Amino acid sequence: MLRALLFDVDGTLADTERDGHRVAFNAAFREFGLDWQWDVPLYGQLLAVTGGKERMKYYVDRFRPDYTRPEDFDDLVAQLHKAKTVHYTRMLAEGGIPLRPGVKRLLTEAREAGLILGVATTTTPENVTELLRHSLAEDGPEWFAVIAAGDIVPAKKPAPDIYTWAMENLGLAADECLAFEDSENGIRASLGAGLKTVITVNDYTRAHDFTGALAVLSDLGEPNSPYTRLDGAGAGEQGMLDLARLRAWFG
Repeated sequence: MLRALLFDVDGTLADTERDGHRVAFNAAFREFGLDWQWDVPLYGQLLAVTGGKERMKYYVDRFRPDYTRPEDFDDLVAQLHKAKTVHYTRMLAEGGIPLRPGVKRLLTEAREAGLILGVATTTTPENVTELLRHSLAEDGPEWFAVIAAGDIVPAKKPAPDIYTWAMENLGLAADECLAFEDSENGIRASLGAGLKTVITVNDYTRAHDFTGALAVLSDLGEPNSPYTRLDGAGAGEQGMLDLARLRAWFG
């Protein structure tokens, strides 16, 4: 029986990557006097690596052979990440990052029906709570029984650890939960934890491999703006993802 919905955040609950995190990273780089500049295409490549600190290290390794690392490079990366979080949460407070279509509607329906809501993400806890508070509801963080985020587990997606941690803390088994993801790393993590998974793609992840997904959708759909199903099982189908349809897919 379906008892809980577990959500990724960046790209799934909200389209945060291109116009949120990327912009905040660039602001932090300028603040520290670095000449690093992540444009939209480059950031798409950097998203192959999960975790902001890990992404910065990958950028230096892969794209900046000219950069000489200081001895305290790990400390610099940590400081940059903290500064980036400040810029990002300010953007959230200004209402600049709305939830994706259908997200608030489905969360509200699930909550009213008594389903447990949870978050499983690699982004920092503060990023999650601020997004929920400013884009969902003032008490948005309290809608979720567990917020598994950031460095709470050492191995980040595509490792399944963050989902396993969330389910252990909820006292639930994988066959009682359904995951929502938007990327290949995300579905590798959720499937690795034994979870059935619904995908909502975005511009960065549309071409990813979502083999094993329960369904691949453009978004969750609204009454006057339906989703389009993209996977082979029902390609072209349009609709609005509500609990009745979700339970039918879940089986």
